Amino acid sequence: MEERNRNTMHLAVGFAAAGFLLIVMGWNGAAGVDYVQGQVPYLISGGVGGIGLIGVGLMLAVVQEMRRTNAETVARIDALTELLAADRMLEGGPSGVPTDGTAVVAGKAVFHDPACRLVESRPGLQAMGSVEARRRGLVPCRVCRPVEVEVG
Repeated sequence: MEERNRNTMHLAVGFAAAGFLLIVMGWNGAAGVDYVQGQVPYLISGGVGGIGLIGVGLMLAVVQEMRRTNAETVARIDALTELLAADRMLEGGPSGVPTDGTAVVAGKAVFHDPACRLVESRPGLQAMGSVEARRRGLVPCRVCRPVEVEVG
């Protein structure tokens, strides 16, 4: 794959170099003719053709860089997905939120009853006893008013 990337970039540089060479050749040909009607064919073939080749070279370089960046991003996303899957397995399930009424659910600053509508289907919440939640500086939810239970 790395060899293909290198070859594509070499091809892009080759197209751009050929375009510049074609522009120089067109300019050189037009410089040798002292009337406008004789210069136009050189300008068309050398100038327009050269600009076209430079454009193709730039397009190849941009597309190749986008492919490289995309492959790198996909690899990073795959690594993150694997890490999240491993972390989820350590939690013991996708939710980790108890529903049997024996614990409270800690948010960032507030703790809730597990059935509270404010924490429904929110990932990453931690179950703990209300005494532990208060020790961490969390305050009870004003909507669900969780029961004061200590989980050991």
